[in-house]
Amino acid sequence: MKITSLLLTLLILTTNCFSLNTEKPNILFIAIDDLNDWVGVFGGNSQVRTPNLDRFNANGGMVMSDAHVPSTVCCPSRSAILTGKFPHNTGVYGNKNNLRNAPLAKDLLTMPQYFSKHGYHTLTRGKIFHVHPSNDGPRGDQGQWAFDEWSDAKGWVPPLGDQRPTNGLPNLPNDKKNYHSIGFDWGPTVGNDETKMKDYCTALWAAEQFQNRQFDKPFFMAVGISKPHLPWHVPQKYFDMYPLDDIILPEVILNDLDDIINKWGKPVSAHSTWLRVETYGQRHKEAVQAYLATITFVDDCIGVLLNGLEQSPYSENTIIMLWSDHGWHLGEKQRYGKTQLWQETCRVPFMVKVPGVTPDNADCKGIVNLIDMYPTLIELCGIPKNLDNDGRSFAELIRNPNMEWKEPILSDYNYGGHRIYDGRYSYIVFEKAGTEELYDHKVDPMEWNNLVRMPEYAQTLERLKKYIPLVRQQEGPRN
Repeated sequence: MKITSLLLTLLILTTNCFSLNTEKPNILFIAIDDLNDWVGVFGGNSQVRTPNLDRFNANGGMVMSDAHVPSTVCCPSRSAILTGKFPHNTGVYGNKNNLRNAPLAKDLLTMPQYFSKHGYHTLTRGKIFHVHPSNDGPRGDQGQWAFDEWSDAKGWVPPLGDQRPTNGLPNLPNDKKNYHSIGFDWGPTVGNDETKMKDYCTALWAAEQFQNRQFDKPFFMAVGISKPHLPWHVPQKYFDMYPLDDIILPEVILNDLDDIINKWGKPVSAHSTWLRVETYGQRHKEAVQAYLATITFVDDCIGVLLNGLEQSPYSENTIIMLWSDHGWHLGEKQRYGKTQLWQETCRVPFMVKVPGVTPDNADCKGIVNLIDMYPTLIELCGIPKNLDNDGRSFAELIRNPNMEWKEPILSDYNYGGHRIYDGRYSYIVFEKAGTEELYDHKVDPMEWNNLVRMPEYAQTLERLKKYIPLVRQQEGPRN
């Protein structure tokens, strides 16, 4: 009996090691840009090859399979994650709203600043904050100010050939010049060597930190992987992994948007980039091939990064949170790209490893919002709570991944655009356009059937509406 009691005591101490141990854990915070659920262990695409992310899951990197973002655009999503405040509470709604200029965000302590304040050495390379124009230097404002140590991301390999865009896809006649009209491009890079590309160089840099440095404080290392953000230019060998004839396209129905009616009585329109792909040669397979190829390149970068940590003295005392800032449509809802509030852009791959706590090959079904990472890491590391955080810690869920965790969550997009998701139903409202949508994911995971006007769903609708914010801040200054 004494031996059994002693073993139970040791188990409890091990399980709670990150809150009881005087040696605080390190943190590896990995951001991936524009990655949807096309990762092997997330099941979003049966053809994708992501052996390193799959192996991470097999070695304690728990899949959080119902994770969603605070916003579906880079700047507001990352700003919300890093400040712990939703866009509707800061006015940071778009890519031109720099949180440093937003009156309600500029004085908030970002995650790295908060951990630095509480005894951590913070360092970074790659895209963590959204990049804004700045008078501070040619690299712009990349959040250098938030870290104790900032390293400029280097490395680049040009696309093959002189044609621009390299995919030869023309714009529609009336297309406005914007990032998608220029940047929606794909094709192989010069040579067949990924090691000189920026993301690979960033992964090597992080691996070298683990291998060659002795930190005198616990570290908070943020590593930003820029792909699969456009353009999809990666070495030819990644395209070769996905023969064009074998590509399986996401299911799309041509009348998908007809039941989303705005206040003028008209259905919403297909995205112009989808219309380009549809109009000029039905080149959907090429786009999907390029996205898959870029994901596998990203997976190789993640492999370099994780191998570097695993082979270092820090492997047993480093919490890892790996996440994407939002998803990406590959034809679903007649769309290529992010934005809006449908499932393909709100749900993201999210993986958590807490050594000695998260089990191997685990898949947690609890509903979480990435804005919850801030308070969760605070609790796991045993530092004082930040009372400015909007999110709630899911540290308890990490310790008990099979428990029920179903509080409805919120995603914002622009002023007056909100989505409430409870694990089954998704309610979307855009106040300015006057559109409302309700989907039942149990029977309609692709969100093809808008139920908002069906009387049998009135109670569900009213229940979810109660979570829509009543107070919204006006948009902050641009750039």
